[in-house]
Amino acid sequence: MSLATFNDPTREELQLLASTVTEVPTTSLYGTIHNSLVLSHVIPYLSISSILSLAATNRAFRELLFSTPGVFRHLDLTHIKALKFEIDKIDHGGEVWRNVQLDENVTEDDFYSGPLRGILSTLKRQHILENVQTLVLDGLSVTSELCHDIINDAAFNVRVLSIRDVKNLNQAKLRQALQYACRPTRRAGSPKLKALYVFGSRDVLAAAKPSGPSASSISTEWNKKSQTALASSLKQEGDAWWHKKGRIIPRPVSQEWANCLLACRGIIAFDAVLCQGPRHRNSPVYKGGSDADSAPAVATYALSGCENCHKAPEGFTYPSGISPDASLPLLAPLPLLSSSLRAATTPKDADTSFVPRCMDCIRERYCTSCNKWWCESCYDFSGQSSSGHYATQIAIVDDDTVNDFGDLDLEVPTMKVKVRNGLCHPCTLTRAQEEENDKSGP
Repeated sequence: MSLATFNDPTREELQLLASTVTEVPTTSLYGTIHNSLVLSHVIPYLSISSILSLAATNRAFRELLFSTPGVFRHLDLTHIKALKFEIDKIDHGGEVWRNVQLDENVTEDDFYSGPLRGILSTLKRQHILENVQTLVLDGLSVTSELCHDIINDAAFNVRVLSIRDVKNLNQAKLRQALQYACRPTRRAGSPKLKALYVFGSRDVLAAAKPSGPSASSISTEWNKKSQTALASSLKQEGDAWWHKKGRIIPRPVSQEWANCLLACRGIIAFDAVLCQGPRHRNSPVYKGGSDADSAPAVATYALSGCENCHKAPEGFTYPSGISPDASLPLLAPLPLLSSSLRAATTPKDADTSFVPRCMDCIRERYCTSCNKWWCESCYDFSGQSSSGHYATQIAIVDDDTVNDFGDLDLEVPTMKVKVRNGLCHPCTLTRAQEEENDKSGP
């Protein structure tokens, strides 16, 4: 039977071996976010509850988060469940509130904005509210009185405010608050608000990942391909107004809002702009006309240059540096890493432009299918002059319906119809062919 010999290492040998092993440096979470550059790029993606939970971990985290400038600059309250207001109007004849007793001293503003005001009051006591420069309240219950306080109260320092798709908002009172803030006799440096998102739709959250057996059966390779295709699609889609052409604002905008935008022009930017067509008195190429016909209007369409001359009578709108920031439309989604007006209005591609127009300025001169249009200088219809107002000197000839030109007065200038029923001639033929193919079947 053979004997096995074991050579146990001595203490000195163990220490020598330990000293030769390369130590892997470990980095803690505190050490990572202690870098101000890392912290400024991570914090905007965290909810306010997550930031406060992190600050409650220990004294070091609290000191870091509450002493670093910009930590509470971007405040998004749309994900807080306590602010979800799913109750209809109060005065339903007792149908909804027959079992609820309300304090007689509770006003409508207190009722509808009470939960939100409570959270803002808590943030004010913790000296957080004074540092908020971007405030997102999309889809919440927001009253005009609360908006008035955010715009005019010295306790707020909000520069970018988003109230898209909010509930219980009196828009008339909101316009009054905006016009009051932009009055000529306002104090220097006011209002602090520089950007207001109100016309568009709130940003859609990414869909949750599916769970269960179906999710586990999806190939990783296909997921990667889908993400690549989605990223490529979003990149090609570009920003509204600048890259997306056609109708940008789906809902009609009232004349009162147009007057409000005109009163706030150069002071507060919106996610919409005024139409600069020649028929409006706020246009740089306005040539006069009736007061009713020359009233300002909010542009709901973004167009390229005229199909004929590739220009526009009022000129193009260009990105920051060429056009004033306050005259540019705010872009969605809201900027996360900055609360400046330039960040909210600058498109991804600086080499682009557009022509903002309202529906009345492009009626019968814009094709809804191919987004082509003809400007006032190239196409006068129904006696409309180059200024956008109507005269009586042009005769319109439709080649599809007029066969005999002998009765026409050739001394009167004639012009072919460019757009009929919202479609240009080529698109009309294409649609007719598609309908014919559908009728004939396979």
